[in-house]
Amino acid sequence: MKENPNIVLFACIHNAGRSQMASAFFNAMANPGKAQSVSAGTEPAERIHPEVVEVMKEAGLDISSQIPRKLTLELAQGVRLLVTMGCGDKCPYVPGLRRMDWALADPQGQSLERVREIRDDIRGKVVALIDLEGWGK
Repeated sequence: MKENPNIVLFACIHNAGRSQMASAFFNAMANPGKAQSVSAGTEPAERIHPEVVEVMKEAGLDISSQIPRKLTLELAQGVRLLVTMGCGDKCPYVPGLRRMDWALADPQGQSLERVREIRDDIRGKVVALIDLEGWGK
């Protein structure tokens, strides 16, 4: 990723659902010259949850090739905003970063209908963030 002062880090525990959806929506909707996103987790899973891949395909975004990755201090360098995904005490904390927490249910093991609701909630929050910060296309 090129150096950019407006990098948003979406983080959750496993980096296999919520943070992956948020990052995919963000990078599809934000002006890449103004902001970009990455995602990571404190305890990354082996793969993205299949139900998440399926509902994101329905939304026109293929995240099947994404691989969950560990949140490291190196990855957090240069990040402007850390958005955690409602994981309570297990949410990552990176000293010095501006932080938001979005209260979101974990999609793992949920019905497709419930995962779609979570996806749509995430999309709405991403749109609001992009509008708030002036990062639209």
